[in-house]
Amino acid sequence: RLLPAAAPASAMALRCFALILLPLAAAGAGLSGYFGTKSRYEEVNPHLELDPLSLGPAAAASELPAACAALQLRAVLRHGTRYPTAGQIRRLAQLHARLRRSEVSADACPAAAALAAWPMWYEESLDGRLAPQGQRDMELLARRLAARFPALFAARRRLALASSSKHRCRQSGAAFRRGLGPSLGSDEEDIEVNDSLMRFFDHCEKFVALVEENNAAMGQVDAFKEGPEMKKVLEKVASALCLPVEELNADLVQVAFLTCSYELAIKNVTSPWCSLFSEEDAKVLEYLNDLKQYWKRGYGYEINSRSSCILFQDIFQHLDKAVEESK
Repeated sequence: RLLPAAAPASAMALRCFALILLPLAAAGAGLSGYFGTKSRYEEVNPHLELDPLSLGPAAAASELPAACAALQLRAVLRHGTRYPTAGQIRRLAQLHARLRRSEVSADACPAAAALAAWPMWYEESLDGRLAPQGQRDMELLARRLAARFPALFAARRRLALASSSKHRCRQSGAAFRRGLGPSLGSDEEDIEVNDSLMRFFDHCEKFVALVEENNAAMGQVDAFKEGPEMKKVLEKVASALCLPVEELNADLVQVAFLTCSYELAIKNVTSPWCSLFSEEDAKVLEYLNDLKQYWKRGYGYEINSRSSCILFQDIFQHLDKAVEESK
């Protein structure tokens, strides 16, 4: 049963397979190693550059022993490559509009001039929707999984997919099914929508109260945004854009960094936004994102992992049942 998850299940939740999302190794002056879930599969498996269906050089070594047979595969998958959220797009539009108003010359401030001329093509209506690249990622992931476990993906085997109600997740499930071909192919309507499993955090009242809607829960994140590491990045970006540092904040700088990753992911181009950051800057911004995920989805609060118990239990109940029935 393949489950396109709406968000990370927390540091404690099981990840059988996880979708990782896009940038190019040579692009952005080596920034691509710091994009987290915006990194593409090719960063982990470079063989996919030449062959999108490659299982890697160790494929033969990972085959099941002759005495073993695969009984069931359960995979928790993140959605495919998506567009920025509406909030990120609004912040990007705010920064871009400020640069266009500055009317600096290319000689005096080349980075600002290049970004002012950059076409702002993101619209709020895109709001985190699945991008075409995300559909391709999911289709190819399905084909690679089927190649690894051909007996489990045979025409007469049962395939069940569940998704959260998020549009990008339902579309990811549909793309995954398409990747398996007509024998197992179907449309989006055949995917079970189950938010209690796939958005368990939204259904955990204690998590919502103590973390999701608690402004104090992200105190360490807010402190880092105001700390010396982020201040140094802010000053550097402000200087490159010929803007007073007071007109920038951590959120605006972070969305500029994210745009670098999104442009690589969605359009396969090196964006002028990438030119604002060095590898050292990328490490700081990666840490800021990791810090947020630690407190919001990871080990920061006990309820973060406990909220995923419903999904954890569902996975193991089905695996145990498959083993029992095989006897």
